[in-house]
Amino acid sequence: MFEGRMLVPERSKYWWVELLAGFGWLVVAWLVLRANVTSLATVGLLLGVLFIVAGLNEAFVATMVSGGWKVMHWVIAVILLLGGLWALFRPVNTFFALVSVLGLVLLLEGAFEIVRGITSRGDNPYWWLGLVSGVLLILLALWVSGSDRIFNLHARAFLVLFWVGLMALIRAVTAIVLAFAIRRADRAPAPV
Repeated sequence: MFEGRMLVPERSKYWWVELLAGFGWLVVAWLVLRANVTSLATVGLLLGVLFIVAGLNEAFVATMVSGGWKVMHWVIAVILLLGGLWALFRPVNTFFALVSVLGLVLLLEGAFEIVRGITSRGDNPYWWLGLVSGVLLILLALWVSGSDRIFNLHARAFLVLFWVGLMALIRAVTAIVLAFAIRRADRAPAPV
């Protein structure tokens, strides 16, 4: 059922690309979480690269699904790519913009992951991981929104890096799980 409703069968043979993207996200999470940030521009540049990679990942996933999911993934890809380009050209402004809207972005991403996890529960045995990552993103959004009283820019830069690193880690797990779900769907017998 999973391959019939969400996945385009011709594209499922490229499951390994999503697996590589997941390992790439692990590397990004490791680099971001251990980074020694000395300027706000560094935070903005890291976020720009992160958004561009996330946008490319969403575009890849959009080529593998059909229907409303395809549209949703393309919209998210375009938003992330535009945000990434803006971050590369205006890294300091990106830092301040991210601090202002990070809670909302994480809340929306968490809601999307929860919806995607729940709607695929009949077709995907790993649906609960999407649900868990969505709940974690929403909890992170609430934590980020509640920390607006921190005005020390140096400490705030490290908090933003932590949030970005955690997002990359959650995306890594989600991408790796999605890769194996795609692989499983590719190997499943065709519906009659």
